[in-house]
Parts: sequence; C-alpha cells; structure tokens
Amino acid sequence: MLLEILRGVCELRFWHDIEVLLSDFLNEPRERLQECETAIKVKEEIDENELLLEFLLQLQQRKQEAADKLHDTICLLSSDFEEVVVHQSISKKCGSLFEKSIEDELLAAEKVEKPLLLPASQKADRSELYSSVEKLDEDYTCSGSRKRSKLSTVTEENAASKSSRMMKNFKRLEATYFSTRCVPVKRTPKTREGSSFDDLSYRESTFRGTSSGGWINPFLESLSKYLCYSKFEVQAELKQGDLLNSSNLVCALGFDRDKELFATANVNRKIKIFECDMVLNQKLDIHYPVVEMTSRSKLSSICWNSYIRSQIASSNFEGVIQVWDVTKNQLYAEMGEHERRVWSIDISKLDPTMLASGCDDGTVKIWNMNQAIPFLHLHCTIKTNANVCSVQFSPDSSHFLAIGSADHRVYCYDRRNIRVPSCTFIGHSKTVSYVKFVDSSTLLSASIDSSLKLWDLSTCTSRVIDNSLQTFTGHTNLKNFVGLSISNGYIATGSETNEVFVYHKAFPMPVLSYKFNSEDPIYGREVDDAMHFVSCVCWRGQSSTLLAANSSGDIKLLEMI
Repeated sequence: MLLEILRGVCELRFWHDIEVLLSDFLNEPRERLQECETAIKVKEEIDENELLLEFLLQLQQRKQEAADKLHDTICLLSSDFEEVVVHQSISKKCGSLFEKSIEDELLAAEKVEKPLLLPASQKADRSELYSSVEKLDEDYTCSGSRKRSKLSTVTEENAASKSSRMMKNFKRLEATYFSTRCVPVKRTPKTREGSSFDDLSYRESTFRGTSSGGWINPFLESLSKYLCYSKFEVQAELKQGDLLNSSNLVCALGFDRDKELFATANVNRKIKIFECDMVLNQKLDIHYPVVEMTSRSKLSSICWNSYIRSQIASSNFEGVIQVWDVTKNQLYAEMGEHERRVWSIDISKLDPTMLASGCDDGTVKIWNMNQAIPFLHLHCTIKTNANVCSVQFSPDSSHFLAIGSADHRVYCYDRRNIRVPSCTFIGHSKTVSYVKFVDSSTLLSASIDSSLKLWDLSTCTSRVIDNSLQTFTGHTNLKNFVGLSISNGYIATGSETNEVFVYHKAFPMPVLSYKFNSEDPIYGREVDDAMHFVSCVCWRGQSSTLLAANSSGDIKLLEMI
C-alpha cells in the first residue's frame, strides 16, 4: 500500500516536471514573438511620427512662404498706396493753382472791362445799366450753377459706371497689376530677423521702376483707357444688300491715307468707295458710293496705299492681285502667279511700291507694283508648309513681315533671307487667321480658336517662342474670318455671335461689345443670329470711330463713348 502511494507521488512529480518543461519551452518563443510584435509596433509608430513630422514641416514651410509672400505683397501695396496718395496730392495742388490763376485772370479782366461798360455820356442811365448787368450776372451765375450741377451729376454717373466695371473685372485687373508691377524672383532661404523691411530685397529686385511713381503712369494709363468708354453709339449705317446676289457678305474694309474715304469689298466682286464725312452727315438709309469697281472673281482682301492716296489693291479667289486707280476708276496693274485663292494682301508703309500676298497654295509672294514690264512684278516667293491666311509688313521695315498660317503658327520672315523664318510663334490651337503689328516690337495674332495673342518681338532670343504677352478671350470665332484692327492700344475684332468686341492691349477681357441688329438688309425682316457674323472691322486712324460689317451686308460706323 505504501509502495503504491510512493509510486503515485513519483508519477505526479514526473508529469509535473514534464509540464513545467513544456511550459518553459512554449512560453519562451511566445514571449520573444510578443517582444518582436511590440518592437514592430514601436517602429511603425516612430515611422508614422516621422511622416507626420515631415508633413507638418512641409506644411509649415509652405504656409511660411505664403505668409512671406503675402507680407511682401501687403508691403508692396502699402508702398504703392503711399506713392499714389503723394501723386494725387501733387496733382490736386497743381489743379488748385491752375484754378486760382484762372480766377485771378477773370477778376482782372472784370476790373478792366467795368469802366468800358459805363461811358460818361450814359451817367443818367447808370442805375438802370447796373441793374441790367446784375441781372445778367445773376442769370449767368444760375446758368453756370445748373451746368455745374448737370456736369457734376454726369461725372458722378460716369464714376459709378467705371467703379462698377472695375469691380466686375477685379480679379483680372489684379493679375494685370501684379504682372505689370513685379517680376517674380526666388526668395533666399534664410531671412534676417528684425525690421519687416530688412528681408524685402524682393521688393527692390522685383520693381520694374524704382523711381517714385515710375510704375503709376503706365498702369494708370492702361486702366484709364480700359474704363474710358462705356458703350458704342451708331453714327451711320449702310445697307449693302443686293437683290441679284444670294450672298452679301462684306469681306474687307479699309480707310485711305487721309481717313476721308473708306472702301468696302464684297464677295459679289464689287469694291465700293464712300466719303466718310458724307455718310456721317447725311442721315439716310441708303448711301451711294462715289466710285464702284468690279473684279472678275470673288474678292477676299483690300489694302490702300499709304503713300499714293488714289491707289488701292485687291485680291480674289482666282489668285489674282489687282491694283486700282480710284480717281480714274480703272485698273493700274494685275499680278496673277498664285495657283489658288489669295486670302490676304498688304502694302508696305515704308516702301509703298512693295506688296505682299498670302495664298492657299502655301506661298507668300512679294511684288514690285511699279515694275513697268508686265509679268516681271514678282520680287520673291516665300514657301511655307501650309495655307497662308494673313500677311503684313512691319511698320518700321519693308524687309520684315509676319505671316499667319493654317498650321496654327505665326512666322516672321526677313525677305533678304527667305529660306527659314526669323522666328516662329507657337500658342494657338487652330488656324491663325490674322496677324497685325501693334508697333515695331509687338505683334498681334488672331485664330479660329476664339483667342487673340500678343507677342513680344523685342525679346526674341530663339527661333521658336511659345509664351505670349497676353491672351484675349471673350469673342467667338471657330470657323470664319471675323476681322482684326488695332488703334491706339485698342483691338477690335468680330464675333460669330454677330457682335463686335474691343479689347485693350493691357487687359485680357473685352472693354466693349456691340451686337448688330439681326435684320435682313433686303426685306427688313428679323433673322436668326446664328445665320450671321461680323466679318470685318477697321478703325478710322487713331480715332475712336470703328467701321464694322457683317455677313448680311450691314455696315456701321460706330463711335466709342
């Protein structure tokens, strides 16, 4: 019995020892596994914290950069505000001094004139004369007060209108202000502590004009021109509808050298010459041309000679260029070496014997109109890889010309080296329909991508340029020639919404627009706007008068007011 008890106790201890051994064997890896898991979690937390720290650091740096930029912008605005206040106070002082000098002159004139009003022979009527003079003076004062009140009301209305238009386009005006005022530069990574102006080397290096008020006049002039006019007013209207022709589209307009005559060219093959002042002074529904000439094919473009007043050139769909004598109403010269229709012609302002033509055959031909021997007018031919839609000589050189092409590009050529273009401008997404020189260093292009682009020729450091100074949008132009004209910084173009749009070269949004009346020129019926579009525009020199025509043959003389 005792032996069995001892045997049982030994067995229990044996199994207990085995359980202990097994427990130690299993628990040790488990603990190590738990330690590894804990270590992994700690590492993950550390990595996550590092990512969070990196994010916060990047966020802090970006916000600090934004804060620095905002701080610099506010300092810039404060400085500019102070400059404008000083500029305005000086202007007010000059104005008050000018008004005071005028008042002094008027008082001096009154003192001189008073004795002349009362000669000695009329002493008996002195009291009556004094009363008459006092009455006239009172009437004049009342009249002047009414005029000043009316003028003040008009001035307030104009100011309110300008303020409203300015606030409507505030974002774009703001962008233009900063682009005019500053040139962006990289900020140094470390800035000094202390005065808020210590770290503003940015301001000094980004100002285009460091002199006091040096930036004010250019921007103020542009802003004033943008807000100067509020609408178009129709001065005269011509109806060019023809019962014998299904199409009355006016394809080209142009003023002569003295801006006294203007010409219209229709697809019905007729060139009509009108006297501008006669059209303006005679308030009639129908105006007759002083001269009318007929081409043998549909017309596409016209151009007056800036030197010979009576000379005008035209191009047509047969590829023929004709030069007319308006005074004699006869053909002066004819050049016909193009293979397809000619879209555009231009006569050089510096050398009025040279004429350039751009054609669907992908060539630009330069002609000498004064060549006495027929068929020897051709001076040279520039070959391109696409249809040429527009061509124009530089206003300062008879050798340099710009070309608008169907390959979406603008090319500039020197006719002394016609093998390759001097420079190429890339940016439009569709055919370039017009090119116009704003001046010798600035070029404007229009495209059927519904945009105009302004290019800087003075900074051409490479043969290919893809960044424009300005892009103008607001009008609609997807398939037709709608016209383009420039005057005194104002850019006029047509729209396929049957509207005329005017931009200023400093701002990307329209200054004004005018919608043509949708009226059939033959029957006087209202027609659908989708049927017609403004087809050509032309400024009258440097004035605010614009000549515009649409596809129904309706021509209007518009005045910006």
